[in-house]
Amino acid sequence: MFDPPITTTGTINDTSRKPTYDVTLPNGKIIIGHLPKSQAPLREVLQSGDVVNLELTPYDLEKARIVGVVSSSDVTSDQAPA
Repeated sequence: MFDPPITTTGTINDTSRKPTYDVTLPNGKIIIGHLPKSQAPLREVLQSGDVVNLELTPYDLEKARIVGVVSSSDVTSDQAPA
């Protein structure tokens, strides 16, 4: 049986280990985020402090797929990078 992914947002902390990134979730947990091949052009765009959309599997909450960048108009004050 297929379990749907958990979707959330996160803030990129570290971009030095491309193609993986250290991402902080809204609850403060730091996880590893990665880009799928279809999102490869984002590698050149992503910077520390960017807010991104994430998908996590219910089986491994330590890694997430970065599925897009949140536009600045979509960011609320509790999601904004510090």
